[in-house]
Amino acid sequence: MTYDEFNTFCETLPATSHLIQWGGSHVWKVGAKVFAIGGWDDGTGSPCVTFKVSELAYDILREQPGCRPAPYLASRGMKWIQRTDSTTLSDNDLCDYLRESHRIVSLGLPKKAQKALGLNQD
Repeated sequence: MTYDEFNTFCETLPATSHLIQWGGSHVWKVGAKVFAIGGWDDGTGSPCVTFKVSELAYDILREQPGCRPAPYLASRGMKWIQRTDSTTLSDNDLCDYLRESHRIVSLGLPKKAQKALGLNQD
């Protein structure tokens, strides 16, 4: 997945915003909270993509080739994974995890903020 593909997918998710920070990383937020980071590509053009996951997904993905506990975030006890390449996790699967990361993060927003953003109103 290229930066363009990553950014194009993330912008399709509701109530998102994008900025470049942390040394040129593509940071995606929902309601001012980060749900995905594309960066640290080592010059390959394919970004490492970092995203929030459930405890179960974290336990599974951290052992898979091409995935690792996200630097900085996971070392602080947060359940974030970084996909370093598509060995195990295809781009389609990555999009599913990005969608789920968006959902997990949006559920952590105050109810008032969720309502204002039109999120989780089922």
